[in-house]
Amino acid sequence: MNGASLMLLAYMLLYFAVAFVWRSVHLWRTTGVNPMVLPFDDSAHGYVGRAMRFVLLGVLGVVLLFTFTPHLLAWLGPIVPLIRTELRLLGWGLLLASLVWIAVAQGAMGASWRIGIDRNNRTELIQRGPFALSRNPIFLGMRVNLLGLFLVLPNAATLAVFIAGEVLMQVQVRLEEAHLGSLHGAQYDTYRQQVRRWL
Repeated sequence: MNGASLMLLAYMLLYFAVAFVWRSVHLWRTTGVNPMVLPFDDSAHGYVGRAMRFVLLGVLGVVLLFTFTPHLLAWLGPIVPLIRTELRLLGWGLLLASLVWIAVAQGAMGASWRIGIDRNNRTELIQRGPFALSRNPIFLGMRVNLLGLFLVLPNAATLAVFIAGEVLMQVQVRLEEAHLGSLHGAQYDTYRQQVRRWL
């Protein structure tokens, strides 16, 4: 183990805690609503949810490998031209910025925070904070996070999870936009005209 690998592991554990656990537990304790609403069925939403879990497990697996068995990284197909100090520093900047951005966006969501599409509880259409700049700031933060990880640890495995995550989030965002459109109608149509999907 070296300092860089321990830092990356600590960051990823913090990222998972902030992006998926902290806000979910807080919402459940304060409202009694379970924000984890990803189905396990054969729908498009269920498929994306299952596939995204594999992507996140892949991220964690690569970071654990880097931390505890770094000599095996050569088997993950390092992308040598991208192994540069300046790109690694840029990657770290993106990782840290994405974590702060996601935490702020989750705070802006308040009781509307969900992981997936909640068809049983009506949620408010959030347009404040980062949602005034992006209709999907949390997914934007997750995309930046995967890019940052790729730049810090450029290899075939991190490239694969970056591409897979990108495709899955593009699909999930469109599913959620269709849900929000049916839920909020003209209000959401106006919001879509005023704020871009990503930034």
